[in-house]
Amino acid sequence: MGVSLFQIPLFLLSLIIFGIFEHALAGTTRHYHFEIRHQNVTRLCHTKSMVTVNGQFPGPRIVAREGDRLLIKVTNHVSNNITIHWHGIRQLQSGWADGPAYVTQCPIQRGQSYVYNYTIVGQRGTLWWHAHISWLRSTLYGPLIILPKLNAQYPFAKPHKELKVKPGKIYLLRLINAALNDELFFSIANHTLTVVEADAVYVKPFATNTILITPGQTTNVLLKTKSHYPNATFLMTARPYASGLGTFDNTTVAGILQYKTPPNTHHSAASLKNLPLLKPILPALNDTSFATKFNNKLRSLASAQFPANVPQKVDTHFFFTVGLGTTPCPQNQTCQGPTNATKFAASVNNVSFIQPTTALLQTHFFGQSNGVYTADFPAKPLIPFNYTGTPPNNTMVSNGTKVVVLPFNTSVELVMQDTSILGAESHPLHLHGFNFFAVGQGFGNFDPNKDPANFNLLDPIERNTVGVPSGGWVAIRFLADNPGVWFMHCHLEVHTSWGLKMAWVVLDGKLPNQKLFPPPADLPKC
Repeated sequence: MGVSLFQIPLFLLSLIIFGIFEHALAGTTRHYHFEIRHQNVTRLCHTKSMVTVNGQFPGPRIVAREGDRLLIKVTNHVSNNITIHWHGIRQLQSGWADGPAYVTQCPIQRGQSYVYNYTIVGQRGTLWWHAHISWLRSTLYGPLIILPKLNAQYPFAKPHKELKVKPGKIYLLRLINAALNDELFFSIANHTLTVVEADAVYVKPFATNTILITPGQTTNVLLKTKSHYPNATFLMTARPYASGLGTFDNTTVAGILQYKTPPNTHHSAASLKNLPLLKPILPALNDTSFATKFNNKLRSLASAQFPANVPQKVDTHFFFTVGLGTTPCPQNQTCQGPTNATKFAASVNNVSFIQPTTALLQTHFFGQSNGVYTADFPAKPLIPFNYTGTPPNNTMVSNGTKVVVLPFNTSVELVMQDTSILGAESHPLHLHGFNFFAVGQGFGNFDPNKDPANFNLLDPIERNTVGVPSGGWVAIRFLADNPGVWFMHCHLEVHTSWGLKMAWVVLDGKLPNQKLFPPPADLPKC
């Protein structure tokens, strides 16, 4: 694709770009080995020791086809505890392979190995994998490319396969936001992008000069090159979209899109360097208007081959507030929170999640949940308030390891409401184990009497990570057809660490294919 990356500070490489269709090897079971090791990595003349997979940063690419089984053996050679999450994989009946620490498994300790064993069912496109413990996903992450079944057709123009960009061709770019805490705008100078997929789900194609992608999300776009050699090179840039009140890194990450020199021309290396370098114009750092308009363009393909199976009937309604709060500073300590006596916290329905010391899925499966978690997560705020207006005087959160229990095949509607406590802010919420449909969104407080009338139940975007608008709300629907324990959390790592997370327990159904399989023999122990 002719991409040259430069001026990227260490740990700030937030966009992984892939511009070719890879040929997966034949067969249905694919084996990978992840060796977790320290490695000296050099970027921009600075060398740093970091935790890596197989000594690579970013980590190795996994390529499979829809319907393949993956066996990925992870061996830990470092002192940090390790788990790996396969972000966006449905994990149907294979929740033991999902990866969030102390939710579906205990961590892999030093000297131990664990085989993540799962089958890709009904999914194709771009996903990714990353560590799911502490902040280790800052260096432990990589792409997970799911090719369609052999001989299956793409519902868009077939991309060209060359690595160097040629005039008059179509290329597929696979974009992954692996940033810890930054939503990102992305654009290529003087080129239009056609969005064709989000979170490994095909969408109605639409053209745009700039895309918005939150941490955890993936987006596939088609790039149609100029009809003739342009005698120029083009910057590809990404920089944060920030809607909160805090201090944000406004670093711009950049690469160069370069066209292959036409045959029978004589361009020296020096003359190529002298070509004009064109720069895209990105939205302003806090351009919520652009963010809203872009997200409103995302629609499911909703075709006969790729239907949008939106739940039309809802069994259970939930209303969750998501946002920041405070918690008392530990005794004899000074905290850097809103006051010296408090520190920052985050919560869902004012419950800041306390991470257990053993895995929730194990305790659920063996009926040993007493003392580990309680099934009383509130379906709505216990004390309603003007969520996006003047915040309440008491901003203290409660704490607990609480879950929602759902019978198998429950149809769920969940409205997630941002709050103004310590400042309104966009929150990218990721739900493990499911895709969901974002049927509506708006600003201000959700109105249950008026807003549902405007829900899109025909072709809403289907995805696994959605941004709750700053000072607004988003409504999602999903079918709880996957037994297990499923994490839901903000994909801004700082907010997750502060407690903006919770879990859903989906009970077994009656049929054999509706039950969680027993744990594998090598499941790590706490």
